[in-house]
Amino acid sequence: MTSSLRFPLLPSAYGQLSGRFSRPAPPTPVRRPALALWNSELARELGLHEDPARYTDLLSGNSTLPGSNPVATAYAGHQFGHFVPQLGDGRAILLGDVISCQGARYEFQLKGAGTTAFSRNGDGRSSLGPVIREFLASEAMHALGIPTTRALAATVTGEAVYREQALPGGVLTRVARSHIRVGTFQYFAARGDSAGVRALADHAIERFFPDLAGDEQRYRSFFLQVRDAQARLVARWMQIGFIHGVMNTDNMSILGDTIDYGPCAFMDAYDPATVYSAIDERGRYAYANQPSIAAWNLARLAETLLELIDEDQKKAITWAEEMIRGFEGVYQSHWLAGMKAKIGLTADLPGDVNLIEELLDLMRQGSADFTMTFRNLAEAASPDGERAFVGLFRIPQSVEPWLARWRSRLGREDRPNADTVKGMLRANPAFILRNHRVERAIDAALKGDFSRAEELHTVLSRPFDDQPKFSAYQEPPRPGDWQCKTFCGT
Repeated sequence: MTSSLRFPLLPSAYGQLSGRFSRPAPPTPVRRPALALWNSELARELGLHEDPARYTDLLSGNSTLPGSNPVATAYAGHQFGHFVPQLGDGRAILLGDVISCQGARYEFQLKGAGTTAFSRNGDGRSSLGPVIREFLASEAMHALGIPTTRALAATVTGEAVYREQALPGGVLTRVARSHIRVGTFQYFAARGDSAGVRALADHAIERFFPDLAGDEQRYRSFFLQVRDAQARLVARWMQIGFIHGVMNTDNMSILGDTIDYGPCAFMDAYDPATVYSAIDERGRYAYANQPSIAAWNLARLAETLLELIDEDQKKAITWAEEMIRGFEGVYQSHWLAGMKAKIGLTADLPGDVNLIEELLDLMRQGSADFTMTFRNLAEAASPDGERAFVGLFRIPQSVEPWLARWRSRLGREDRPNADTVKGMLRANPAFILRNHRVERAIDAALKGDFSRAEELHTVLSRPFDDQPKFSAYQEPPRPGDWQCKTFCGT
């Protein structure tokens, strides 16, 4: 059904590329759609000022807009290290593009809106739980200042989807700068479609890296831009204790945005081996492995670009290998800068890396909560304020020698102690999306109560602020609280 609703949706720029990049994908109508969650902040950014209930049919897939060209995009990908030559949007439909009030162009996508040419015998639907999880997780990441896709709305369909059991269906409205992935390049490379790889690279450069247009080595420069964006992104994940959970090449945006929130979670007690995906039995995507996996994924991207990097394949491989080796240095630079900010350091002095690594090791040994350790450390700059910090460790006395060295190091900073504390509070959130909290919100939503999800969204929109009214949301899980194992939304 075509809607007459006024909505600033433009035909998708990506959807206007040749047919091999995507397939037509009209959404499948649902029985009784209703708006469950609405992101008013993002709505304002996109210039949407009407009653959000008026958009329900559009956000559920029950109507389309005149001029809209709904498509499902094609991509391949390495999934847990194994290459699958055709994946594509099996349950996601790109409706078109929107222009924000600041003039930025975003892609507007529905997830869970029905079958597409890439559904691979699936139903193209999503249960409500993964929709709520992605809505909350992506907006929590945005509030933390981490590049990410955004969530505009979560809609219930009034229909059941069948997985291990019958569950309420949901549709997520996702807004992103782009949905181009490493796997998108792999899709064309796997088919020997060199023209497709070149056209995709040219489109990405024109849309997102216009400064490279006149660069004679623009494809090399493009790869370096992607590499550095990934290094910055993963460094931010590591600094905040975030575990993506499924860093397949089809879940890696070329723009360095966090995309595809499936089995993701924020770490509670610090342990580098932490895994949240129920199917990641060997820990491929454990917290500590995320930087090396990002480099591995970049190597897969480089393989698709070799013909564009240099006509001489040997020279192209040599250059690509050198640039991939350079990922570690770029990543370490961003990681160290962020970690130093977390413990209040600005000057570059010998021993800073060791100080950070010693703290992390003490956190691991003491099962200290990742988020609260760094948040409470700000108060421990004074011995009178250390109680909350040391109390997070299994043996509080174990961290006292480190505290003494840290305070001595702070004494070598050329700024007042009060400024150091303020900087640390700006770098260390008080609130993250706690696993047990999101699960409780999902449980309530499955019963038709969205108040917990709405409140969680409200709290997480101000993660660096002390919010006494919501202090319980800071607390790590207690024994007996839900132990997080998550699955992808399909």
